[in-house]
Amino acid sequence: MISKVFLFTTKRFPRQIAQHVKRMATASEAGLKYSHLRTVNGDPARLSPKVRAFVEESAALCQPDKIHICDGSDAENNELLATQQRQGTIIPLPKYDNCWLARTNPADVARVESKTFICTERREETVPTPKAGVTGTLGNWMPPQEYEKAISQRFPGCMKGRTMYVVPFSMGPVGSPLSKIGVEITDSPYVVASMRIMTRMGSNVMEQLYDGDEFVRCLHSVGTPASGVVDMPSWPCDPERTIILHKPALNEIVSYGSGYGGNSLLGKKCFALRIGSTIAHREGWLAEHMLILGITNPRGEKRYIAAAFPSACGKTNLAMLTPTLPGYKVECVGDDIAWMKFDSQGQLRAINPENGFFGVAPGTSMATNPNAMATAFKNTVFTNVASTSDGGVYWEGMDEVAEGVKITDWQGRPWKKGETKTSAAHPNSRFCSPAAQCPIIDGAWEDHQGVPISAILFGGRRPAGVPLVYEANSWAHGVFLGAAMRSEATAAAEHKGKVIMHDPFAMRPFFAYNFGHYLDHWLSMESRSSRLPKIFHVNWFRKDNNGNFMWPGFGENSRVLDWIIRRIDNEPCFQDTAIGRIPSRGALNVEGLKQPIDLDTLFSIPKAFWTQEVEEIAKYFDNQVGKDLPEAIGRELSDLRKRINDIKE
Repeated sequence: MISKVFLFTTKRFPRQIAQHVKRMATASEAGLKYSHLRTVNGDPARLSPKVRAFVEESAALCQPDKIHICDGSDAENNELLATQQRQGTIIPLPKYDNCWLARTNPADVARVESKTFICTERREETVPTPKAGVTGTLGNWMPPQEYEKAISQRFPGCMKGRTMYVVPFSMGPVGSPLSKIGVEITDSPYVVASMRIMTRMGSNVMEQLYDGDEFVRCLHSVGTPASGVVDMPSWPCDPERTIILHKPALNEIVSYGSGYGGNSLLGKKCFALRIGSTIAHREGWLAEHMLILGITNPRGEKRYIAAAFPSACGKTNLAMLTPTLPGYKVECVGDDIAWMKFDSQGQLRAINPENGFFGVAPGTSMATNPNAMATAFKNTVFTNVASTSDGGVYWEGMDEVAEGVKITDWQGRPWKKGETKTSAAHPNSRFCSPAAQCPIIDGAWEDHQGVPISAILFGGRRPAGVPLVYEANSWAHGVFLGAAMRSEATAAAEHKGKVIMHDPFAMRPFFAYNFGHYLDHWLSMESRSSRLPKIFHVNWFRKDNNGNFMWPGFGENSRVLDWIIRRIDNEPCFQDTAIGRIPSRGALNVEGLKQPIDLDTLFSIPKAFWTQEVEEIAKYFDNQVGKDLPEAIGRELSDLRKRINDIKE
């Protein structure tokens, strides 16, 4: 390959570069070695001026040995996989078609919320002001000077001895008016291979950038520890100094120290939700942590639904539902993120900005999600699952392995079911698979105009008090339901078992601007269209007095979707309650259920429970949102309190 030389500018990172040059001079490292780099793939002359400047500034800061401009081709991907195999990052899984297993450093296994920050000039732009003495939980703010300091302490020279990959990618179908473009610079071939699955990545995106399109700047490095010693050469990282930074004013993401998931695949949570929601706020649309599904009834009428659930609440299972109701069909548009914008007719339309599934492996099985299982065993990168001696993978919840097959856990140690005390797969282990492989992928999932959204669902894991489904009385009431979302979670660090956590809009870890302003933005949608989707709350997880689930869930949830579709069509199949509209007696189709359902209890609204619920919500709003809470949400809370007080026991 003919060498090409970059001449570097210093506009974006002047302070960091100047500081690094000074350090180099002090160390008598004359010559500015980073000013001549070999491009081993791609043509720098084909880069747009803005992309070229970003690459030059990043290279000057990080000092890689060479630069690879990614084209997204099969040949390039094969080369990246071979590189990772040589480095020991991945091993092949011959039991499947083009599947690979990565084992990470045990210190780098999940998103790091405590080290994730949003940088704005003023704190109140990012987070509400919590009540005095209360720790805010709705985002982490960092002032600009700390942002610059964090970069200067980590990035100078961090890519020495490595290749810098330039990854152009589109969030959403290339050329769609609902899509946005990013360029991620990274020193991790694992990240490049994963981004190829999770986004539309390659030369066609770079060509669009050459026409002058704006893009989100994403700088990532797995880092080099301050000691200079990489603990695990097959998975370099710097967990002690890991940090994930966002600067909405510049549409910029900077991530250091982690090679894992949402910390390094910067198109995912960082772009699609954090930076994406700030762009949506400015431009008047919604970037949300929501699945999108299409459901067709026996008459051939199709509706699209978006839904926001916290983790462990059946999000992917609903996105890939196999209906039990005869004549119904569900198709998947996306399982994690929805970008939604009104068209010229006032119809809210949505795209899935992602191109793949980054699913949690444990618990996924033929019983819980056969469509996910049918998707995951071709062209997939598995991370931190267990491996089997016959060339396959294993995780908790999967079918039993064949007799004589040995299991090796996610850290490379022998594992035996019923004997080994630790789990075979890490609880946050993943499969990264192309969405197009899903057997029920919706035919319109790449429609440039997006699919029309008729309903939005909120929900959580609530073992008591909350009905199976209820409908919001109005748009403002629906926004209140999203703001008041609570769900059962495990406080593992404190070993206190199950607790009910607040997770508004299932977005708590992903807010990139003041939550009160976010609520105002949602409320403003009512002024943008007279064709708003209906909003519902669902709860598949209510339990009886013996601790058993009252609703069978999974495919039987199609019965709830059936009622929701009828309400979309304004069928009068509801009754008003203090919290919203529930199915009227006989309106929920339970014909053919294998177990008897106590519908009276399932839809009961205990006054004592809801009196406490209202106070918990009020306390949360007061403690976390304070003066930034919109008046309309305060009124909804007050009205709910009055209606609960009026319940006759």
